[in-house]
Amino acid sequence: MKDILDIKEVENINKLENEYDLQKASLFERKLRLLINENPDLKPIRDKLRDLIKSYEDKEWSDFNNISDLKVLESDKAEEIINSEQRFIKKRKEAIKKKLKDFDMTQQDLGVILEHPKSYMSELMNGVSQFTLKDLVIVHRVLSINLNILIPTYLQSETTDKVNKSIKKLNKPKLGLRKTEIV
Repeated sequence: MKDILDIKEVENINKLENEYDLQKASLFERKLRLLINENPDLKPIRDKLRDLIKSYEDKEWSDFNNISDLKVLESDKAEEIINSEQRFIKKRKEAIKKKLKDFDMTQQDLGVILEHPKSYMSELMNGVSQFTLKDLVIVHRVLSINLNILIPTYLQSETTDKVNKSIKKLNKPKLGLRKTEIV
């Protein structure tokens, strides 16, 4: 499953590929359960996620005796990555809400500035859909929130490995990733 920028992209996903996909799909499914009251159009997307989750779990987790330690480790790592992403989203949401309160504004007011409807603003704030870079720059400029709080700058381990291999290939020993940039 590719990184979902907009929850509506779920319609284009045919199957979950790994534990990260499973954890991400499960998280989105839980969030959609809460958002459906506000936006009933999200119900088919939630249903599709539930089907994808069930299909993956039936394939990968149904035979308890054949679940390897490596599979459990992969699941734990995926959960850790998702938790890290959620901490970031929560911190960003709290920062935006605090600034909105400071300016006597609501989430809907911010939606007017960003030209997004109320239900979509809720998806953005809760991490179900992703802010565009343009949205985040506007939030930064209007609400004076540091870009490091608005834009995730961490890298997943697979990306880190690729970058480190490329740096090694270039033979640039002084060049490297700081540990704080890795999830």
